Amino acid sequence: MYKFGVLTLALLVQQGSAAASAPTDSLANQLQLSDYKRALTIGDQYAKLTINVPDVPFWRADGESFVYRRTTKGKHQFILVNAATGTKQPAFDHTRLAAALTRASHKDYKADNLPFDRFKLAEDAGRITFNIGNTRWSCDLVSDACTSNTMPPEAYQYSYDRTPPAENNQEKTSASPDGKWLAYSKNYNLFLRSRDGSRGIPLTWDGSETNYYALSTLRWSPDSRHLAGYRIRPGHKRQAHYLESSPRDQLQPKHWTMTYPKAGDTLALPQPVLFDIVSRRQIAVDNASFPNPYSLSPIRWWKDGRGFTFEYNQRGHQVYRLVEVEAATGKVGCLIDERSKTFIDYQHLTDQRHTGKTFRYDVEDGKEIIWASERDGYEHLYLFNGRTGELKNQITRGDWVVRTVYYVDPVKRQIWFGASGINPAEDPYFVHAYRINFDGAGLTALTPELANHHIEFSPDGRYYVDLWSRIDVPPRLTLYRASDNAELMQVESAEISELISAGWQPPLSFHAKGRDGETDIWGIIHLPINFDPNKRYPVVERIYAGPSGSFVPKSFSAFVEPLTQLGFIVVQIDGMGTNNRSRAFHDVAWKNLKDAGFPDRILWHKAASAKYSWYDISNVGIFGTSAGGQNAVSALLFHPDFYKVAVANSGPYDNRMDKIWWNEQWMGWPVGIEYSQSSAVDNAHRLQGKLLLIVGETDCNVHPSSTFQLADRLIRAGKYFDTLVVPGADHGAPGSYSKLKLLDFFVRNILGQEPPNWNAIGSSWRE
Repeated sequence: MYKFGVLTLALLVQQGSAAASAPTDSLANQLQLSDYKRALTIGDQYAKLTINVPDVPFWRADGESFVYRRTTKGKHQFILVNAATGTKQPAFDHTRLAAALTRASHKDYKADNLPFDRFKLAEDAGRITFNIGNTRWSCDLVSDACTSNTMPPEAYQYSYDRTPPAENNQEKTSASPDGKWLAYSKNYNLFLRSRDGSRGIPLTWDGSETNYYALSTLRWSPDSRHLAGYRIRPGHKRQAHYLESSPRDQLQPKHWTMTYPKAGDTLALPQPVLFDIVSRRQIAVDNASFPNPYSLSPIRWWKDGRGFTFEYNQRGHQVYRLVEVEAATGKVGCLIDERSKTFIDYQHLTDQRHTGKTFRYDVEDGKEIIWASERDGYEHLYLFNGRTGELKNQITRGDWVVRTVYYVDPVKRQIWFGASGINPAEDPYFVHAYRINFDGAGLTALTPELANHHIEFSPDGRYYVDLWSRIDVPPRLTLYRASDNAELMQVESAEISELISAGWQPPLSFHAKGRDGETDIWGIIHLPINFDPNKRYPVVERIYAGPSGSFVPKSFSAFVEPLTQLGFIVVQIDGMGTNNRSRAFHDVAWKNLKDAGFPDRILWHKAASAKYSWYDISNVGIFGTSAGGQNAVSALLFHPDFYKVAVANSGPYDNRMDKIWWNEQWMGWPVGIEYSQSSAVDNAHRLQGKLLLIVGETDCNVHPSSTFQLADRLIRAGKYFDTLVVPGADHGAPGSYSKLKLLDFFVRNILGQEPPNWNAIGSSWRE
């Protein structure tokens, strides 16, 4: 956090001579250093004024109790709740654990600020395990002894290469369910040996370094009669290189490399293989139904061993299939076939019970299959015949979106799920809980409060907890019985009276019609400090228009946008191309990331200005990080008549330079002219406004070269801009220095004031 000298509070900021526009009447007075200090510290101050704020709860494996972290005036405590009795107590002795952790780690940990938010508690509550950074800790709560295990880099660093490795370690095996056999890899082939250590029996002979059998993909049939897995033909192993100029532990720079496949690269080719263990023979599997995979999900056997399934995501993300392979013959069938002229959003509604992507629930070992699809224009649930693949019925239906599935009861044939957009009189992004029967009848609303709801079901489906709030209503946590939806307990209710007394005010929700004149575009307005509706305030938009989700906050937070403390209005908007609305709303992004919903955003700004006299759009600023950084630059390049000043942090400014999964999902495959059309690099000559680029030197998400290539093209186009490179920083270039540079840039280029001479002031800029 920044530190200011005694004289700084009295020093006034000198106004710059090259103002981008005249200051609005609300900002006729010069900013003081105290304004900056408040902007940089107000978040921490406000966080210490809330009482009993619950985090998202998590259930213990027994289903009898759940845990949540409660925050009061910045101090944390984990609470354990017994669902059957309603008793609440500390989940463990926080003081003893902090002391034990301090002794073991040689770092100072406090009981009210333990550095984790989730953990696992042993069934007898005698041991707790949790992660701190890349270290896994396990502490005995009886002896107060803690042990640690540092995870390998691949377990916690960014991982973009999902190719199963070629393994030749004969000690690493895959055991059959009946315990008779161990499968292992040798010279890129598969072998069997019995548990008694008899000689190896080869299953394959034709494996090689360029076409190997991957041990990690093997899955045994439940009856141990068959073994299935994937044979892998590796693709192009593209490497991204990094140079850390200023490491903390040595004088000389460090260099490292990571695998980083990009859009258009040649991918590995996985193909399923099947073996009859009794006859020691391989059964041929025809690959005609999955010829060009972007990915194949892990193999999943039916419980009766009749066959296995996997999900085929075709390169380009326009075909997604549930494929079945018969164990006895290797015969391939397509149970469910999804197709789209744009893209299939295979990561939208995911199934947490297996490692495929789209939601799937097998009823009675695949007699029926519940499946998520956007085939009617909205994300909904469907019931298929799991033997024939025939659609039995659509379960949910309407101009609204299923957001998540909480629990499926195959006996009662009921589904509990979360959805948004059902209630026409409220924000269409609010998630509510519902119950419905497999046949689509009996839709029942379970959460009447006008709010955004987060539901967590117990593992056995007997209970659920509802954490709900709005941006203007503090959170409440309530326990329910699932069988009759009876309220069992008001677990927690946050108190924010001190926060309000200190001057905090919630954002203002606002919506206006989008480019089609019909669709409502929703956003929020963060009001400036000491807001006076009789004055006018400059507007800065905080943007993230990535198609993977919707991003305008809907739940309570004491967070304060720092720019509001300097007299700015800050807004957030979900324009077309973002997720969680109709498919047509989402499709705007396809092969068109430069759009970023700007036609809708600009109309929204103009509608807000027309309604509110204090909303000044004469010199609009914009900032964002990651995809938001790309969006911020696109605002200046493609909409210079409206957006004038931008700060872009860690953006993928050319989607051909970025990671494969994000960019082929939205920009398509093969790589076409659309990549250039959306490229900020190829369109750098269009720059008219004021631009600041921020990048972390060791960004392992979006490679720093993306920013440097944009800078290079801007220079070659004769464009003036500013750049901040943060040594050693990862994605988002986090830290107070980056925040300060953002504040200064908007103060200088929108307010027309010159920020303080920080060097002369002698502040110590530290995290």
